[in-house]
Amino acid sequence: MRPTDWTTAAAVLRLAAELIDTVQDGVAARGFPDVRPAHGFAFVRIAAGHATTSDVAAHLGVTKQSAAELVTALVDRGYVTREPDPRDARARLLRLTPRGQACTVAAEEAAADAVADWRARLGAEAFAALEAALASLALPGPLRPSW
Repeated sequence: MRPTDWTTAAAVLRLAAELIDTVQDGVAARGFPDVRPAHGFAFVRIAAGHATTSDVAAHLGVTKQSAAELVTALVDRGYVTREPDPRDARARLLRLTPRGQACTVAAEEAAADAVADWRARLGAEAFAALEAALASLALPGPLRPSW
């Protein structure tokens, strides 16, 4: 690896960390201080519909036990409900509550604020080039953690 390749890779990682921190701070400032980044990734899967704890575990890349603990915390905090699955009596479907939906909106707004800052820092032309480059590099698919 050339030194400039590592510099580029490190810059992308720092920018990703900055985005996560900005979203986290923005979500807290909008009234959701008890939500963590892992919760947000769970919200993404739950909001997509027909999600069980097993689905959340697979989406997050964690054990079912870890996902169950995370889901229980979200239920206890009023972000998620568990409901019977009409297709499988053993399963429980997860749904975002109005509070969970509001938190998702807060995260989207905080992310938009971060992107607006990048646009202001880069200028319109450089930002358009960044958008085009990211569109060609980023893999399509679900938003999930990289751990």
